Amino acid sequence: MSIISEFKEFISKGNVLDLAVGVIIGAAFGKIVSSLTDDILMPILGLVVGRMDYSTITLGPMKVGLFINAVLNFFIIAFCIFLVVQAANRLKRPATVVVVEPTTPVATKEEVLLTEIRDALRARS
Repeated sequence: MSIISEFKEFISKGNVLDLAVGVIIGAAFGKIVSSLTDDILMPILGLVVGRMDYSTITLGPMKVGLFINAVLNFFIIAFCIFLVVQAANRLKRPATVVVVEPTTPVATKEEVLLTEIRDALRARS
């Protein structure tokens, strides 16, 4: 089997395509979350703490503010993925199966009498 045919077989598997779609959507989602933290949450946090721009916080050569942004991005993404997985699990849960045990039918008075008549007629024949 040639390398090209093996590569075609590898790429055509469903899991690889699903993974590629997931990575692309994840990258786009990461940009949205980065914008949320950088443009909305961090300015609000800066107002609460005293108009401080976290991206400029440094300890010597370490850019602590950028690290804080990255940690917030991680927690927001993790929480959003948690919500998505929870929703997917709710959709996947099998419906509760109600097991109905068959019961023997109770014969009415008419059925009992008809059965006796039938049996008596069979016995005569």
